[in-house]
Amino acid sequence: MTTKNLNRDTRTDLLLAAERSFAHKGYAAVGINEVLSSVGVPKGSFYHYFSSKDAFGEAVIARYFEQYLAEMDEILTAADQDWASRIMAYFASWRDSQSFAECEGKCLAVKLSAEVADMSEPMRLALKAGTTQIVERLERAITGAAGDGSSPFTGDARATAEALYQLWLGASVMAKVHRSLVPLDNAAAVTRQLLGI
Repeated sequence: MTTKNLNRDTRTDLLLAAERSFAHKGYAAVGINEVLSSVGVPKGSFYHYFSSKDAFGEAVIARYFEQYLAEMDEILTAADQDWASRIMAYFASWRDSQSFAECEGKCLAVKLSAEVADMSEPMRLALKAGTTQIVERLERAITGAAGDGSSPFTGDARATAEALYQLWLGASVMAKVHRSLVPLDNAAAVTRQLLGI
């Protein structure tokens, strides 16, 4: 047995392979065998880690948001920037993540939300939990920007955070449809306008 095999984390390998495949093709178009063969794992091993494809999809989404939120936290805790700058840095990062491969993007929430919301309750709940945490972080950032004076915002921070997330989610879908970054640039302009930045 090689050192690589001794150190291999099969469950993580499967989750990463599925995340890439789901982000590219969607959930329904990806078969378990495709994921297994991409990492060289026999089919019997799959059920050692996951009870079903839906349980697998739920785990993929949970892992995706764990990584996403860690990256978001890194941006929103930059000590050398005021809160308004951090908010715009977060959305600039979002724009960058959607700008590769002719605006096909790599956001699993954008790719899977509409597809699985009516198909799998556990996956819908995993998406809801992840997106709720994003909105909570945006709410804190908006409140922080009002508090440090980097934004003149005086409205409802929670409702605005929800509206901004929905705006960017929709803009990401339209960027995919039009293969253009214009919807994301428009979202950035509206974000600045709403927050008075």
